[in-house]
Amino acid sequence: MPIQKFTAEVWKIRDLTHDVREIMLRLVEPPRIAFKAGQFISFEVPKEGFPRPVTRPYSIASPPSQDNIVTLVLNLVVGGPGSTYLFRLKEGDETRFTGPTGNFYLHDDPDRDRLFVATGTGIAPIRSMLLELCERGLQRSVSLYWGLRTEKDVYYQDELQRLANDNLKFRFLTTLSRPGDGWKGKIGRVTWYVAEEIQSVNNLAVYLCGNSGMLKDVTDILKTKGLCPIYREKYYDDAGEPDD
Repeated sequence: MPIQKFTAEVWKIRDLTHDVREIMLRLVEPPRIAFKAGQFISFEVPKEGFPRPVTRPYSIASPPSQDNIVTLVLNLVVGGPGSTYLFRLKEGDETRFTGPTGNFYLHDDPDRDRLFVATGTGIAPIRSMLLELCERGLQRSVSLYWGLRTEKDVYYQDELQRLANDNLKFRFLTTLSRPGDGWKGKIGRVTWYVAEEIQSVNNLAVYLCGNSGMLKDVTDILKTKGLCPIYREKYYDDAGEPDD
């Protein structure tokens, strides 16, 4: 797909947690975007001390079928030029971006189950993939393992539960690495659950998105169980460093 320049209007803004925001952009020119679930768009934003704008990529969290709306899910990084710019946008504002691009996207693996593993806002491109798969109708089982830190970092649980209720072949697990005493859900890192619950990688395709530590650990764990396609996307923080 060729990279294009887009003009969009900020349509809706929703705060998902104390520092995670969902921003829905309605396309103006051109009015439609074609992309593969998992790909990203890029913004050129000013950075203090730099003579030119810097480029910051953000994964599209909405499905390709929603071709007139682009949804972003991002966390606010103190001093980060990209998130600072996007968090300052208000509904009705105009913005510009380029895209789509990226090699992390949903592949056609009709004979394989799918395992998605995310940490933090690494859920963004995976959400796009999950929504597209559920729109098609699930023919094979799909599992999501999502690692967050504390209760205040939890979001999208109602949406994921609706997907699970509507699609019997989909299951998800959200686990916290630093839970409080009141947390009743799963505890620990996603790597532990992958190691304990994934017994075989035969007929499995894996998608990983998040910090570099998780990518390495899950990849190493899965390789001990056999060979399967593993598609990976390392998430960086707004300063351009790995989001570990």
